[in-house]
Amino acid sequence: QVQLVESGGGSVQPGGSLRLSCTVSGVPSNYYARGWFRQAPGKEREGISCITSRDGSIHYADAVTGRFSMSTDDAKNTVYLQMDSLKPEDTAVYYCAADIACTVVNGAIWAFSSWGQGTQVTVSS
Repeated sequence: QVQLVESGGGSVQPGGSLRLSCTVSGVPSNYYARGWFRQAPGKEREGISCITSRDGSIHYADAVTGRFSMSTDDAKNTVYLQMDSLKPEDTAVYYCAADIACTVVNGAIWAFSSWGQGTQVTVSS
């Protein structure tokens, strides 16, 4: 049974930082990619970062490049998203995801097949 469980969300002031964690279990052995997505109220879900374990490549959406950093700890089956210089427009539910590959077309990360339940991030003064 595939399980992805996010944690670390919360409320923070603009300019602050948060680190999200996602523990992954039960995914097929060929699911080499991990991703972070987010969905703000009234908006579609968007991919913000993804990593492919086969070559270690990481892709970031333009909106978070230079502020967010994705990493993995394979020994702990955990994926992290370090979020710095947070802005009010980063407010969203953040989802961890897993799939065979990370597909990026015209800068957009395609949706993954396995998802966590999401964790709320609110950036407000």
